[in-house]
Amino acid sequence: MRARCQAVDAVRDRYSIERHLRCAQIGPDRCGSGCNTCPVIDINEERFFTLVESAFAEIPDELTNLLDNVALFVEDDAPAYDPGLLGLYVGTPLTERDTSYAGAMPDRIMIYRRPTLRICHSEDDVVREVAITVAHEIAHHFGIDDDRLHELGYA
Repeated sequence: MRARCQAVDAVRDRYSIERHLRCAQIGPDRCGSGCNTCPVIDINEERFFTLVESAFAEIPDELTNLLDNVALFVEDDAPAYDPGLLGLYVGTPLTERDTSYAGAMPDRIMIYRRPTLRICHSEDDVVREVAITVAHEIAHHFGIDDDRLHELGYA
């Protein structure tokens, strides 16, 4: 069994190297090979921010009116410890707040542009992914965990 695992790893490594060589030959802006370093589509920061704002505007008012002490940010890159992350909620969910929460800095929702672009092939894909990611991170603010979000299709 171990020999087979090594063979699979070797094929996987060779495929990864070939994808990166393709990027180097034709340029990362046109790669499209699915590697994790090159965006398949390029949307500038301003346009991406507009897409995030639009996704936020699509969240029902009944939910956005309940958001409390939370700020939404767009950043180019995800944290180094998880470069493929599309979004991140940092804060104390509403379901965990008590009287000691008073005076806290705002919770933060970050949406990451480059990781999103790396998995999308068209602007329509980006619009869809951003909408899912914004809803996913807002759900964390309401205390909904990843398992439940997977069940609901927001993962």
